[in-house]
Amino acid sequence: MKAVGFKKSLSIEEQNSFIEFETEIPSPGEQDLLVKIEAVSVNPVDYKVRKGAAKDKELDSPKIIGWDASGVVEAVGAKVKNFKKGDEVFYAGVINRPGCNAEYQVVDERSVGHKPQNLSWEEAAAMPLTSLTAWECIFERLNIAENSGAGKTVLVIGGAGGVGSIGIQLLKKLTQMKVIATASREETEKWCREKGADVVVNHKNLQKEMEKRGFEEVDYILNFSNTELHWNAMAELIKPQGHICSIVETSEPVDLNKLKNKSVAFHWELMFTRPTLQTQDMQQQHEILERISSLMEEGILESTLNGTFPGLSAATFKEVHKLQESGKSIGKNVIKY
Repeated sequence: MKAVGFKKSLSIEEQNSFIEFETEIPSPGEQDLLVKIEAVSVNPVDYKVRKGAAKDKELDSPKIIGWDASGVVEAVGAKVKNFKKGDEVFYAGVINRPGCNAEYQVVDERSVGHKPQNLSWEEAAAMPLTSLTAWECIFERLNIAENSGAGKTVLVIGGAGGVGSIGIQLLKKLTQMKVIATASREETEKWCREKGADVVVNHKNLQKEMEKRGFEEVDYILNFSNTELHWNAMAELIKPQGHICSIVETSEPVDLNKLKNKSVAFHWELMFTRPTLQTQDMQQQHEILERISSLMEEGILESTLNGTFPGLSAATFKEVHKLQESGKSIGKNVIKY
């Protein structure tokens, strides 16, 4: 099969930051699906891994990354229960196995959902990783119950990104909470409003911007942007006994003591925790994706696809990674094979 990968962590501008190569079609394990991939999307985790996985030495064989895909099941393992050959699926996979930047991939069925029938391959490929992340943040880390948000407020930092774009929708459609999202450009503000944000504020000088709009405190904060940059503002804006959840690692320590006097809870979210560590509740990701698929088919949620790029090629992946690294990407960028 054809694949795109890298043997050395290089600047995206370098000629060999991505290379095309041929490799064997993988065989599914007992609980795996072999998927023929139709479309993939690119997330910040992709370029972070590309930059760090082979910094010190060149790999013996190219590394295939990518953690968002839609495609057709070609074969199933002996213990697979939920899928059969020919099923259309979407999934995010796991970070410690070869990724989806290839014609075929094997993936554990417990991290896979049936593709929403009303979505194109591209629209579906935009959704799995970000939907799982946002769902786990909202309903598991923050423990917000559906239809429980009346009279409560949530601040979504990074509203126009991939996770923010679906997070806003989930909050508005399933919790009825007042959603305040951050955006700093006219086009990102418009995007957040289209996804359902009630209020949009500029993340620059966040605390003052919130106060200008009449919000001195919020019940919940979801940080999908820069944890350390917004730490002090989050500590000030969160209500006593409130909850903060972040998906972005810090490069410098943050002061947890700032949350103590208010008895504020801080949560980390990493979508890859369940599949990487093979947790007992790993099947929950299948259930979440099945629910997301149903909500898409019912028209309650919409795809966050914003840009489509053609072809399984090194040039295409370089173009999309460059866009992701620019910090100006809105919604999701998808590559159609």
